[in-house]
Amino acid sequence: MHKDESMNLEEKIALVKEVAEGGEIITEEELRQLFAEKAHPIAYDGFEPSGKMHLAQGILRATNVNRMTKAGCKFKMFVADWHAWANNKMAGDLEKIQTVGKYLIEIWRACDMDFKNVEFVWASELMREDSYWKTVMNVARTTTLNRILRCSQIMGRSESESLYASQIFYPCMQAADIFELKADITQLGMDQRKVNMLAREVGPKLGFWKPVAVHHHMLMGLGQPKADVKDAVERAIAMKMSKSIPDSAIFMTDSEEDIKRKISKAYCPEKQVEENPIMEYAQYLVFPKFGKLKLERPAKFGGDLKLASFEELKNQYAEGKVHPMDLKNSVAQSINRMVAPAREHFEKNAKARELKALVEGFEVTR
Repeated sequence: MHKDESMNLEEKIALVKEVAEGGEIITEEELRQLFAEKAHPIAYDGFEPSGKMHLAQGILRATNVNRMTKAGCKFKMFVADWHAWANNKMAGDLEKIQTVGKYLIEIWRACDMDFKNVEFVWASELMREDSYWKTVMNVARTTTLNRILRCSQIMGRSESESLYASQIFYPCMQAADIFELKADITQLGMDQRKVNMLAREVGPKLGFWKPVAVHHHMLMGLGQPKADVKDAVERAIAMKMSKSIPDSAIFMTDSEEDIKRKISKAYCPEKQVEENPIMEYAQYLVFPKFGKLKLERPAKFGGDLKLASFEELKNQYAEGKVHPMDLKNSVAQSINRMVAPAREHFEKNAKARELKALVEGFEVTR
């Protein structure tokens, strides 16, 4: 049973806004109409099985999915194995890509994702439907090559990169996925915005609908952000690429020592709230999960400090009342608590442990 039985329309909209970057819902009016017409609209997100899972992909995605199901959505998580294959991930080895997909699902199983209301759909299975490639071709027929190239960001590629022919199919496939999955809501990262706009344009032309787009925030990497990367979409792409740099992100099976080490050396300038990855971890991970943050400090530095909201932390940090190292220590402890169930799952579950060993032996390719 869904958790929305006593939830009114405004409460549902408010929950979806918690997912959306800057509250961006395209469009809120369409979302209201959708909730008014459907008790359980279908929302979807998708992922390329392409290597180890970082914290944002694990904890933040589980948090956002649970918000959507709490609002009454039936959620379809799309395992884009063929898309990763087209994008030459895992050196273009489809069997390895599918093994990684199974591994990532095991991580979400340990992250309290609402599996009762989440269906995992594999691209390789969806493509067996007679209508799939017809829909892909219809998207391609109504879209210029230049428009497709502008969508290359969704693959973590730039428009200037030399693409393989297989990668030209990718945006057409992703737009088609929405309609083949019968998704009313596309709940993807900001880096997927261009293809969602494409789907909204071509949908009515092809006899489908115009999906509501809800784009979630993409966490910064732990290093100092590049001065010229301020745009949310560009930052999202940079975050995708950072998975190949081990110390730029926390991974869901990192040890407690790894987490402390990575966070201790992370970029966290004193009194600077914006463009600060540790403040982002607090805002998007710690407070949504625990609702509070406790800083343990010696009495001579003010003693322990309990913060009940991110707004309170933001104000105190900006005034210099919270030292970066105290913040890092507290965030590291909280992150370790979040990751611990995944570590434990892979230690105790033989099937999960076998998948982890296989994936860790794979070479990750961009």
